[in-house]
Amino acid sequence: MTVATLATLAALGAFHGLNPAMGWLFAVARGLQERDRWALLRALPPIAAGHLASVAIVAALVTATRSVTASTALAVVGGVLLVAFGLWRLLSERHFRWAGMRLSAAQLTGWSFLMSSAHGAGLMLVPVLVAEPVPGGHSGHLAAAPVGALSGLAAAGVHTVAMLGTALVIALLVYQVLGVGVLRRAWFNVDRLWAGVLVAAGLVTLLRA
Repeated sequence: MTVATLATLAALGAFHGLNPAMGWLFAVARGLQERDRWALLRALPPIAAGHLASVAIVAALVTATRSVTASTALAVVGGVLLVAFGLWRLLSERHFRWAGMRLSAAQLTGWSFLMSSAHGAGLMLVPVLVAEPVPGGHSGHLAAAPVGALSGLAAAGVHTVAMLGTALVIALLVYQVLGVGVLRRAWFNVDRLWAGVLVAAGLVTLLRA
């Protein structure tokens, strides 16, 4: 992967980390509920693991199955899905509900996986991954598939590390300094912004296909 690709993956991860729906708000709530900063810190790794699983599935499939034809088809399908999902999130009045705070690590990982999948986290990586050259050239597509899958997993790893780091900083900042009261005083709808980014990324993908 190029430096530009790594930077883009990290930037998308940071953006996901900023989104309270991806887990930092849940972690802060756990910390406040138990009046323990370690409760907050313990909640973040399972959240990151669920996010990683959701993103890695999409990333591995994209990088393992690509070819000239498949990449174009995948870009079109991915672009349509991005636009459709983003428009649905923009127009939908329905909000995802927080589960109960008393979740085990496994349950928290599962919740994060479902939340990340529902928000189309893995789909955001499609434009970045399809732009990467196929390992070994197009003629070596089948032989390069396992290598491509590993590349996709690595991309998901870079993305998730950035997501976790950003979520950790924000969660600690809110918990230690600002408190949840800031969410009532200075709140904007990140979910709407996220949906708008999905639509924009989908349109870019379709234009490049």
